[in-house]
Amino acid sequence: MNRTAAHLNLPASSTTLFIVFGMAVHANSLAVLRDMSDGVADVVEKVMPSVVVVQTETTTVPVYRDIFFRPVPGRPQTYAGQGSGVIIDDTGHILTSNHVISGADTINVVIRNGLSFDAELVGQDPHTDLAVVRLKGLGNHDIIPVKKGNSDALRIGEFVIAVGSPFSLSTSVTLGIVSQKNRAIGILPHEDFIQTDAAINPGNSGGPLVDLHGRMIGLNAVIQTAGTRGNIGIGFAVPGNRAFAIAETIISGETVKRPWLGILPKEMSYATARSYLGQEGGVYVAEVFRDTPAYRGGIFQGDVILKVDDEPILSIIDLQRVVFNREIGDTIKVFILRRTQTKELEILTEAMPNPQILQ
Repeated sequence: MNRTAAHLNLPASSTTLFIVFGMAVHANSLAVLRDMSDGVADVVEKVMPSVVVVQTETTTVPVYRDIFFRPVPGRPQTYAGQGSGVIIDDTGHILTSNHVISGADTINVVIRNGLSFDAELVGQDPHTDLAVVRLKGLGNHDIIPVKKGNSDALRIGEFVIAVGSPFSLSTSVTLGIVSQKNRAIGILPHEDFIQTDAAINPGNSGGPLVDLHGRMIGLNAVIQTAGTRGNIGIGFAVPGNRAFAIAETIISGETVKRPWLGILPKEMSYATARSYLGQEGGVYVAEVFRDTPAYRGGIFQGDVILKVDDEPILSIIDLQRVVFNREIGDTIKVFILRRTQTKELEILTEAMPNPQILQ
């Protein structure tokens, strides 16, 4: 019969060894593992009531061509979708990923006790892939909002828990660590992701990433799959501080607006930046979109951005942070390297348009 240190009533100083998960550990280490396991389970029990399943239906009418190439509408087709969401206040507002509800004709939310509610879209921010919906007919039903954490205080290596509803499951939980912060992966106009190795599978999008105190410090966003459909240990989440701030703006009825330049930035490799610029990083302009501040201000494809005003630019995150901290309509100085010449350009910022125009 297998017995743990607790069953054998061994003192903490005992040097008795046991095999746990294929590893030899001291008897007192088992108590530490058990305490951690109980702690994680306590966090999950605390967070679960705040996590919801977001179900959508979208109806489309396909258009075909007859033998004379005239458009002929086909039979309407309805598609079902599912993702996750998290309750953020006691009035029924749900924070989720924009791609979960984008284009949906109907939105339905299932809360922890199995109750189902119709939901209405409150607002969206496609630039960060965030959206807010609100439960309809909530009445006197009790709901439990998630507790807010401080994503700015996150440390690399800190344990985090991803909660969601992947593969049509009501709720599932994965444990991992913060692998990196301030990640940009090139799928959204505004990126500042938390990277984690906690499994974030299809359907987890919109669910919370929480710390070991049960506080939300991120919103599960995307998964890096390298061409596969499963998780390979690289998931991303929108930082909680940013997600809550955008949600508050949406709920207040305001439109989320931020300035932009109108370029597609690409980061230089460390080796290229050291060789070409003599520094540890750099950002070059892979594309300049027409009729944008950068286009009118004289930025060209292939330029390397060195500074914005007095702030050095070593990464895309640096560039986004500097530009987004300015007001719409501000004039900023952009220092660029074009071939071998350094130039100073003045750019008048404008409001960032919907990402669809860039596709």
